[in-house]
Amino acid sequence: MARFLIRRAFSILISIIGATIIIFTLTRFGPDPVDLYLGDTQVEVTEEYIDMIRAYLGVDKSLPEQYGLWVWHIIQFDMGESIGTRRPVSELIRTHIGTTLKLAMGAWIFAVVVGLSMGVLSAVKRATFWDYVGRGMALVGQATPQFWTGVMAILIFAVWLGWFPAGTLGAQEGFPLAWHNLRHWILPCIVLGWPASAGIMRLTRSSMLETLDSEYIKLARAKGVGNMTIIWKHGLRNAVIPPLTSALVLLADYMNGALVVEIIFSLPGIGTVALNQAVYDNDWPLLAGTVLVFIGIYVSFAFIADIAYAIIDPRIRYS
Repeated sequence: MARFLIRRAFSILISIIGATIIIFTLTRFGPDPVDLYLGDTQVEVTEEYIDMIRAYLGVDKSLPEQYGLWVWHIIQFDMGESIGTRRPVSELIRTHIGTTLKLAMGAWIFAVVVGLSMGVLSAVKRATFWDYVGRGMALVGQATPQFWTGVMAILIFAVWLGWFPAGTLGAQEGFPLAWHNLRHWILPCIVLGWPASAGIMRLTRSSMLETLDSEYIKLARAKGVGNMTIIWKHGLRNAVIPPLTSALVLLADYMNGALVVEIIFSLPGIGTVALNQAVYDNDWPLLAGTVLVFIGIYVSFAFIADIAYAIIDPRIRYS
């Protein structure tokens, strides 16, 4: 198990190094950072002032030197300063990532709970009413785009029925789980988590069907093992690896910012910041910082998935 995890950690380190090189190279292909820094100013600037700005931004050196300094600052948790807002990039990310974390965790819990439960139910009750209901939910969830689902959810549950707010964070006073705070998150979390729950449901159903048809399950039934023990202890534990992979990568994807849902429900998350402030404004320090955070989240959850594999599957643990 230790050798397996060491190999995985080494591959993750190589991936991060490669990602930093790609991020740095792509950000340098954009417009001149001096033009972005000066903006639309009408004041005549001198060459000395431009050289001072280049030195301040660190673009007066060669590309290898710039890359080395950028990586050194990243190691010290210094992502630089946003050109558009003149604020530290790490501060901007900390300000907006809390909204994305709440949205991601809510959607992930919904997707995993609904996906696993419906997948197990569809596999156990195959070719019955519950199987057709689960497969129908999966089909609709994977076929409908999130922008349409979000708009329809607002129209039905916020406009027509008035059960939930149409968007925004609402008033944040009081206990975080109070109903007047929690109800703002129900629609966004369901809209974000529904397509993923459909995918997890299909993976769980197919894995459970394969597992329940295996020889050791037939032997357990012949020995008189209870049906619930077969389903949850012997069946789901051996069928959970494909859904586990999907669920962990899914959580990393959600934490990176569910851009469409954040825009529809007016949630100031990290995805909205990366698009509106970094991409549209050509703010390359903010863009590089947010993309690096995205990559860090992905590789971290990939490593967590590897550890979970080693815990669940003895073939990995004892190899």
